[in-house]
Amino acid sequence: MSARILVVDDVAANLLLLEAKLTAEYYEVLAVQDGQRALEAARAWGPDVILLDVMMPGIDGYEVCRRLKAERETEHIPVVMVTALSEIAERVRGLEAGADDFLTKPVDDETLIARVRSLVRLKRLLDEWRLRAETTHQLGVGSGALPPSVRGARGLVIADDDDLVARIAEALAAEGIETSAAREVSGGWDWLVRSPADLVIVSLLGGGDDPLRFASRLRADTATREVPLLLVAEEQHRTLLHRAFELGANDYILAPIDPNELRVRARNQIRRKLYQDRLRADLAYSISLALTDPLTGLHNQRYLRGHLRSLVASVRSAGGAVSVLMIDLDHFKRINDQFGHPAGDAALRLVAGCIRSNVRLFDTVARYGGEEFVVIMPGASQADALVAAERLRRAIASVSFRPGADQALLPLTASIGVATLATPTDFAGDAPDEHLLQLADAALYEAKRGGRNRVVALPGEGEAAEA
Repeated sequence: MSARILVVDDVAANLLLLEAKLTAEYYEVLAVQDGQRALEAARAWGPDVILLDVMMPGIDGYEVCRRLKAERETEHIPVVMVTALSEIAERVRGLEAGADDFLTKPVDDETLIARVRSLVRLKRLLDEWRLRAETTHQLGVGSGALPPSVRGARGLVIADDDDLVARIAEALAAEGIETSAAREVSGGWDWLVRSPADLVIVSLLGGGDDPLRFASRLRADTATREVPLLLVAEEQHRTLLHRAFELGANDYILAPIDPNELRVRARNQIRRKLYQDRLRADLAYSISLALTDPLTGLHNQRYLRGHLRSLVASVRSAGGAVSVLMIDLDHFKRINDQFGHPAGDAALRLVAGCIRSNVRLFDTVARYGGEEFVVIMPGASQADALVAAERLRRAIASVSFRPGADQALLPLTASIGVATLATPTDFAGDAPDEHLLQLADAALYEAKRGGRNRVVALPGEGEAAEA
């Protein structure tokens, strides 16, 4: 699907020219001639980028941009102001209103297309994160708004000019951004490896290492690919900037640097980065919620099955053993019936903590459902698993559980079924992981049928063996 570009200009000739340039690059273009129609089109059409004139009758470009950035449904759409105004103050005013860039007419074709391509990629990335954010928001996670402040953010400046570094640091300090510096790209990369950054500023002025190679490496490394890259350049670097945008640079500023312009550009980039950081954290938390039992904090059955499937497949190809303990809290229904569900929940939390404290760090503990728990033990033979199961049975039996403040201590016991896959024959079939769980469940049944508070193992298809 081709990207959608909304072009806004009150001069028909300008609209036709921009439309022709963008259509030639296979973009879908919608042209409107005033600010009110621009706002309506942005809401209804959902463009990927907006090219916005400043001087228009009625609502000017600054006000249109401010309104777009104030509405949740349009705040994420990149805006490029394209205007005959060339004063730095006007550029800063546009950036303060929320514009992503400010291009002066007549616009060089390569510069325009390079910027549009870069911002289309950004918009589509943000669309993906916003879609995920909607899902996490339905789970009650995250706020979905851009952070208002960047105070405390960390920036890295790579430049061999000490005066330039000092001017950049002074400008960023006005936003509460802490800066570190490196004279060469190699030193900057070493710094990034040691310390996280919210913005990297690289000067194209002077000689030194290849900044394009640095941009490519920044985007290729999983630890740094989300860090925005802002370049300091001169007019003579236009071709280099076009290539930098293709490689993932986010923004640029022309020398001599205006501190207000730099401050706003840096703030906008960091706000977006912090927003994406929060969306990623919210997503990770929502995934954790989906895979965690809310009562006990253990993994849930969904996680257990997926993890066991992967583990069995790995052991099956590399060789070794894997054991499963299936644990059932004895007479749990009596606790619920006699003392109520809050007491039952407290007992489950107590047993969950006891299990977690009595297994190896790399064992996986999950609540299987109801009063059943499962422990996955990679590399454990049946003998090892029986020892662990007996240790767990004794630990649970030693737990002191008081169902209520005025109630006497209640003994807790558990029955445990053990199953192991250790030979090529054990791993045969289409779903050895499911077979392993079925064996553990059958062993648990034997333990409960034999009087409860026992450990029983099923070695493959053989008869039950008691610990």
